[in-house]
Amino acid sequence: NAVFGFSDMRLLSQVVQLAVSHRERSRRHFWGWLNAVFNKVDYERIKAVGPDRAAAEWLLRCGAKVRFQGFDRWHHDYNALPTGSLGRYKIQAIDATESCIMYKGFDYLDGLKHVEEIKFSKCIYIEDTCLERLSSIENLQESMYMMEVVSCGNVTDKGIIALHKLRNLEYLFLSDLPGIKDKQTTVDRLQTALPRLEIELDLD
Repeated sequence: NAVFGFSDMRLLSQVVQLAVSHRERSRRHFWGWLNAVFNKVDYERIKAVGPDRAAAEWLLRCGAKVRFQGFDRWHHDYNALPTGSLGRYKIQAIDATESCIMYKGFDYLDGLKHVEEIKFSKCIYIEDTCLERLSSIENLQESMYMMEVVSCGNVTDKGIIALHKLRNLEYLFLSDLPGIKDKQTTVDRLQTALPRLEIELDLD
């Protein structure tokens, strides 16, 4: 009977490692592709059901939660979104914790007029361009007053400074953002632009 030698075992171990890393890569590629599909903007859908309903569908599809104006509870189940007259449900708060929302889906935010709070936490696709895009939306410049950006590794000082355009922002919580390199300058620039803004930091 053939007996495995040490070098054979080492070779086998390398083959197994290769197969596993290939599978990991394929899986990552598949999820990246799927997430891109989830973020594709359906402009016909926005026209058909209105901006709030379409945005809620996008957010829940990507794993985020929404709270509607006049309601206490958060919605996270896509299939349990409330039905009824389309104009009735206006998104007031978005919790995108661990969601796969990405820049290409941000057109869904354009028509929202009642969003007061947004939380980005552990969002692997949130980067500076997302925060710049969000800050340039006139409706959100008017309505937003609370924001949290936590553990989003692709966000840098540039993205945070862009938030100064949200002129009614009153509270900003920043935590675990390794991309922020010049904390003091960034905070000073925000504070100068928005004197009423309370900034809470948990940054190393």
